[in-house]
Amino acid sequence: MMTLCTTAKCLAFYIMESGSEEDATCAVAQEDIVSAMLKVPKGTRDYAPAETRIRQEVIDIAVQHYKRHGAVTFDTPVFEMRSLLQKEDQYGEETKLIYNLEDQGGEEYSLRYDLTVPLARYVGMNKLGEFKRYHVAKVYRRDQPAMARGRYREFYQCDYDYVGQSGLMIADSECMKIIDDIFLELDLGEFVNKVNHKVLLNGMLEVCQIPSDKFKTVCSSIDKLDKQPWVEVRDELVNVKNIHENAVDALHGFLTLRAENPKMSNDQVLDTIFARSAGNANVEKGISELRTLLEYCTAYGISERICIEPSLARGLDYYTGVIFEMVITKSSFENAAPNAEESQVKKGKADKKAAKEDSNVGSVAAGGRYDGLVKSISKFDAPCVGFSLGIERIYRLVQRRNEARGLKVRDTDTDVYVAVSGRKEFKDLFLQRMTICTQLWKADIKTEYAYKAKPKLLNQLQYCEQNGIATMIIIGEDEVARGVVKLRDVASRAEEEIPISDVVVKVLERLGRQ
Repeated sequence: MMTLCTTAKCLAFYIMESGSEEDATCAVAQEDIVSAMLKVPKGTRDYAPAETRIRQEVIDIAVQHYKRHGAVTFDTPVFEMRSLLQKEDQYGEETKLIYNLEDQGGEEYSLRYDLTVPLARYVGMNKLGEFKRYHVAKVYRRDQPAMARGRYREFYQCDYDYVGQSGLMIADSECMKIIDDIFLELDLGEFVNKVNHKVLLNGMLEVCQIPSDKFKTVCSSIDKLDKQPWVEVRDELVNVKNIHENAVDALHGFLTLRAENPKMSNDQVLDTIFARSAGNANVEKGISELRTLLEYCTAYGISERICIEPSLARGLDYYTGVIFEMVITKSSFENAAPNAEESQVKKGKADKKAAKEDSNVGSVAAGGRYDGLVKSISKFDAPCVGFSLGIERIYRLVQRRNEARGLKVRDTDTDVYVAVSGRKEFKDLFLQRMTICTQLWKADIKTEYAYKAKPKLLNQLQYCEQNGIATMIIIGEDEVARGVVKLRDVASRAEEEIPISDVVVKVLERLGRQ
C-alpha cells in the first residue's frame, strides 16, 4: 500500500510540476482508490496468526465439550433461499439486518443470519427425528457494528443443538451444563446464566394487559435493556409502539424485580411473580417448568450460577420455551497486574479504555427452546433446544486475560527448528537437513527450517527466540563429518552433541513423548 500510495503522490507532484493540473488530480484520485481498496469492510476485521490461534483455542474447547455429550458436526451453505430467511415468524424486527444478495439465475438468496434456521431447514428436508449437532461457521448481520463490544457484521457462531423429543427440561438443562463447563474451562472470571421462559414472559405481558398482537414487538424492545436504559425503552414502547403507559409501567414492575432485589433467590423471584399474576395460566406454566429446570441444574451442580431474570427477552421470534444468556459478571483479569513490558506500553487512559470496553462486552452465549421452527418451514415437526457461543466476544476476553497475565501467544506450533551452520559444501548440509526434517515429520514432530539457500546462523537463532521455538538441531560441516548434530535448548543456550541416528529419539524425550 505504501509503495502504491507513494508512487501516486510522486506522479501527482511530477505532473503538477510539468503544468498539467487535470492529470495531477487524476493521480491523486487514483491514490484515493488504492486507499479505499486496502482496508477491511466496516464491521469486519483481520485476525493475525496469534489472534487466530486464540480464537481457534476457544472453538476447540467448545467442540471438545460438544463431542463429550455426543454431538456430531455438519455444514450448510453460507447463503440460503431468501424466502426462508425472510419469514416473519423467525427473526421479527431483526429481519431488516439480513444481507440480501443480487439475483443470480432467477433465485433470490440471502446470507445466513444465524446457524439455527439453516439447521431447521436441514432437519425438515431430511426428516431427522433426532439429531444432536454442533456447527461452527460464520454468519452475517447488517447491524451497526460496535467493535469494542465484539459486535461485528461478519462473525463466527459456535452452536450446539438437540433436535427431538425429550422429557420436560431434560435436554434444556443439559445445554446449560455444557455452557457452564465450557466457561469454567475458559477461566474468564465469574459468570452467571440468566434464564427466563417465553411462556412466562407472555404471561407477564397478559397480566399487564398488553394486547397479544403486540407481544413480539414489545419483547423486541425489552431485549434492548442490556444496551439501553429503561427510560429509552419506555419511550419506544409508549411513543413508537403505542403501548398504553399504564401497561408499560406495570410491566416495569416485573422487569426490575431482579435488579431491585439482587439478593432474592430464584425461588423467591418466581414466588413474587406468581403472587403478582392473579393465577394467570401462562405464568403458572412458565414458573412450573422453570422450577423443574432449577431442580435439574442443582443435580448438575450448576445452580449457583443460574439466575432467573424476568427482564430477559430474546429478540428472535422463534423461541417458544426456556431462554437464557450467559454473562461474565467479573473478569478474571480485572485485578491482575500487567507485566513490566506491558506497563511501559499501556498506561493511563489506554488501560482505562480497554477495561471499560471489556466490562461492556455483553452476553457471551445465548440460546433457548424453539419447538415450532422446523414445522414452520416444512411439514415435518421436530422440537429443538440449543445455544450459540459469541466466539468474537469470548476471544476478546481471552486475549485481555492473556495480556494481563503476561502470557505471550505463539504464532506457530513448531517444536523443533533444524538449522545449518557453515558455508562450505553447503548443498550436502542442505540435503542432510532435509533428511533430518523428513525423519522428524514422520514421527509427527512439528518441524521447520529456513528456505534460504545460505541462511545465517544468527538469523536462525533469532527466529527461534522470536517465535518461541524451544529446541534447535544445528547441522555443521564438522558435525556431519563425525556423524553428529548439536541439540540446542534455545532458552538456556545449552548444547549437546548427539548421533544423527538418535535425533528423533532425543527430540521425543525432550518433548516428553517417550
